[in-house]
Amino acid sequence: VQLQASGGGLVQAGGSLRLSCAASGRTFSRSAMGWFRQAPGKERDFVAAINWGDGSTDYTDSVKGRFTISRDNGKNTVYLQMTSLKPEDTAVYYCAATQTTGWGRRPRSQFEYDYWGQGTLVTVSS
Repeated sequence: VQLQASGGGLVQAGGSLRLSCAASGRTFSRSAMGWFRQAPGKERDFVAAINWGDGSTDYTDSVKGRFTISRDNGKNTVYLQMTSLKPEDTAVYYCAATQTTGWGRRPRSQFEYDYWGQGTLVTVSS
């Protein structure tokens, strides 16, 4: 199983980026996919998650209304559209997938995720 994250970069505050996470090696139709981020010197935190089966989503409060997580079944890819970016969004962003999960579940705990991508750096300048 491989998760390949991409799309990070340097952007000014107020700008946008779209992260992609391409999944391969198995079917994820019964999985949840999540995005986490880790800022320098801090722990890895939950950002957003989507249940692959029903498409339901969940977001941490600090990104609600600014970030959108979505999936493309045909491409086996999950996206994180980030808008109105702030300097405090600066972090390495990781995508993750559960092996299986219940219908509609979107776990927030990183310990519920079984597969991880390599991370992509997002830097937001003020």
